[in-house]
Amino acid sequence: MLNKSGQLTSLEQLSGRKHGQAICYSGYREGQNPRLGIYPSYEQIKQDLLLLKDWSYLRLYDCSQHAETVLSVITNENLNFALMLGVDIAAEVSNPNCPWGAHFSEQQLALNRQANSDDIERLIDLTSRYPQHVFSVSIGNEASVDWTDHMVPVERLVEFAQRIKSKIDVPITFCENYVPWTNKLAPLVAELDFISIHTYPVWEFQSIDNALEYTKQNYYSVQQCNPGVPIVITEAGWTTQSNGCGIETWNASDTLQAEYYQQLLRWTNSEKILTFVFEAFDEPWKGSDDPQEPEKHWGLFYVDRSPKLVMQDA
Repeated sequence: MLNKSGQLTSLEQLSGRKHGQAICYSGYREGQNPRLGIYPSYEQIKQDLLLLKDWSYLRLYDCSQHAETVLSVITNENLNFALMLGVDIAAEVSNPNCPWGAHFSEQQLALNRQANSDDIERLIDLTSRYPQHVFSVSIGNEASVDWTDHMVPVERLVEFAQRIKSKIDVPITFCENYVPWTNKLAPLVAELDFISIHTYPVWEFQSIDNALEYTKQNYYSVQQCNPGVPIVITEAGWTTQSNGCGIETWNASDTLQAEYYQQLLRWTNSEKILTFVFEAFDEPWKGSDDPQEPEKHWGLFYVDRSPKLVMQDA
C-alpha cells in the first residue's frame, strides 16, 4: 500500500507484518525505579501485558531485567506481541546545551562508553534468544537532539548500527526527536533500515486545535529530507498533568489526551503509519519530586492500572 506521497509504508517494506496498534511500555510502579535496579515482577508484567492485549506492537527502552522479564512473559504465556527492543545509552560527550545540565568528567564518560558497548551486546543477545518476538531493534533514544543529557556522537551511533548488523539479521533504527533527522543524522540514516521519530506538540506549546497538524508537519519534514526511507513514529502522546514546567498547566488534562489520541490514530491508521503511543502507564519514578511533574503522567492508564478517560472512551 502507498501513502499519499507514494511511499511504501515502512511496516510492509520491513517485515511484511500487518499494520496494528503500537504502544511504548515501561512497567515501573510505585517504589520501582530502573536507575535503582528495582524492577517489576513477572506477575506484574503479566498483568500489564494482559491489559495491553489490544495492541500488536510494544516498544521497550532497554535490555535490562525488565526487558528480559517481558520477553519471558510473552513466551511463557503465549502472548501475541511484536517488540521493538532498545538500549538505554548514556552520555559519551558532555552537552552544554542541555538546560538541566549535562557536564561529565572524562572518567564518567569512559565508563559510559563501556556501559553502552555492553548494552549493545545485551541487545544482540536478547534478540538472538527471542527472534520470534523482536521485530526490530533501536540503538538508542533521544541521544543526538540539541537538548539531550545523554549525547552520543553520530559516528558512534553509526558504529553501534554496524556492529548489530554484523551479528544479527533484524531491522535496525534509532529513536529521536524529529529535528535531527532533517540535518545531523544523515550519516546514520545510511546504516538504518528505517527512521523512528518523536513528535510532541504539547512540549512545543501547541494547543489541541493545531496539535495534529503540527504532528503531520514534523512527520512530513523528515520524510522530505529522507525520500524513500521508511518512517515510524515511536513516540507521540499527551500528558494529563503538569506543574507548569515546560508545559502550561491548562494544556495538560485527561480530556486533551483523549482528543489528541483519537486524532492521531485516525490519521496514522488511515495512512498506515506505525505509531507507538507514549505511553502505556504513568511512571512516578520519572522527573522531579513534584507529583505534578509532566514526565510522570503520559500513561493511558494510571500507575494503579485503572484506565484514564482515553481508555474509557476507547
